[in-house]
Amino acid sequence: MPVAEPASPGPPSLLKIINGAVDLHCHSGPSPFPRRINHVEASYDAARVGLRAILVKSHHHNTVMDLLAMAGPLADAPTPVYGGVALNSEVGGINPSAVAMSLRMGGRCVWAPTVSARQHIDHHSQAHGFPTSGLDLLEEEVSIFDATGDVSAATVTVTEVVAEADALLTGGHLDVASQKALFTVAARKGVRRLLVQHPDFIVGASESDVEELLRLGAYVEHEIAMYHPDVAQPGWPIERLVNWIRLIGPERTTIGSDLGQKGNPLPADGYLWIVQALLDHGIDEKHIRRMIAGNPAFLLGLEERPS
Repeated sequence: MPVAEPASPGPPSLLKIINGAVDLHCHSGPSPFPRRINHVEASYDAARVGLRAILVKSHHHNTVMDLLAMAGPLADAPTPVYGGVALNSEVGGINPSAVAMSLRMGGRCVWAPTVSARQHIDHHSQAHGFPTSGLDLLEEEVSIFDATGDVSAATVTVTEVVAEADALLTGGHLDVASQKALFTVAARKGVRRLLVQHPDFIVGASESDVEELLRLGAYVEHEIAMYHPDVAQPGWPIERLVNWIRLIGPERTTIGSDLGQKGNPLPADGYLWIVQALLDHGIDEKHIRRMIAGNPAFLLGLEERPS
């Protein structure tokens, strides 16, 4: 099933580096937000550059059910596709039952609240380029805390279910304090795979915040979409990503596409661009491989922690 308007596969030198990469942040459809490709098309797009696997994310529903419904066409698709559930109001917020169903039906990831997080709601109200839906989704704020200010019992149960499945838990779009509280509990409950996504977009984490999250066992993901010249916002310079890599180190950094939206580059083309850009700015090939292949493969549960 070819992807509409595919670009060329890319130079062999880049394909050698990208081969075996894992995209933990693919926004294929269906979704209330406009998407350029569906999950089956995303698999074929990923195969153009030799991706080993992709994780498909929806802010609004459990993507595991999408993949099960698409099992027929996905059976012949070239790149394995995995799903998970984001804990926004559409699935009942911090809902251990929704988490258990997703993970026990094959899911690999639980995203803490994204579009329902107070941090996201405040950011989105300032019109910073985040996608919008033409639907009235009756979005409600979701917090990981109870009325007393402690991490809620439901949140603790979620971390226990994630630990039992040895799945990936991300901080979503929660504010820094909430992510620190969540990851503290998660680490105590035995969650091994923790991820902070786009710390400087929506989340608003400082360098010292990131260092604290690293001490809690987290990896940090940076997204191609934040830097790609054909994505309107935020349009950051590649030097910003290079500085983050040098601050954190490739050992705890991952790079995902955050692509698949209508009007944006295809994820595979994003990888071709970012690898060339990092090479041009002095990042070693083996470190790029660690960030796009080794680390995300561990986080998705495809192999053990890179040495």
